[in-house]
Amino acid sequence: MSGVSDFVVSPVAPSDAPALVALMKREGTPCFCRYWHFAGTNKEWEARVATSPETNERELVDALTLGGEEGRGLVARRADPDSQEIIGWMKLAFRRALPKLTARVPYRALDLDPSRVLSVGCILVDPAMRGRGVARALVRGAIETAPKWGAQFLEAYPRRSDHRLHDGEVWTGPEHVFAELGFETVRESPQYPVLRRALP
Repeated sequence: MSGVSDFVVSPVAPSDAPALVALMKREGTPCFCRYWHFAGTNKEWEARVATSPETNERELVDALTLGGEEGRGLVARRADPDSQEIIGWMKLAFRRALPKLTARVPYRALDLDPSRVLSVGCILVDPAMRGRGVARALVRGAIETAPKWGAQFLEAYPRRSDHRLHDGEVWTGPEHVFAELGFETVRESPQYPVLRRALP
């Protein structure tokens, strides 16, 4: 567990499922962090998100309960010991567990053994807590946690744009936070660069 400023970041546990689901419902996301694990087409994914978000919710809870690679991630809470509310989430899983990621054109044929690389799949911050450093706390937590999980590298896949992106479009994390915390660009792209940080 790591404390960063006013926040505490720790690996998600099965018991966190209700609070994590509550965070996602406050944000209004029907994805429930299942996109990277969905085997269908983008059109099929859009249909599921629109018509049966409860399926995504159930799959998230099942993944957390099983405790396997699909359920890996970090959660952020206020440093107040009485607060159990989750205010931030980071999908943090070995790249080998994210087939949808490596199937996408910008991320095909990435170098390095995927069993050595932990990928930052997404970052979600409570709408009421944005702009206070929660995302930064989660990235710092990932840097601290990843070596304990046996990873040698962290990878991030932020989105770039020539106009200001709204919060929902930065769901893979803000590039400037990764850069400020020691990530380097290993694959350039106008919209979808790949950033990486080597770990001790």
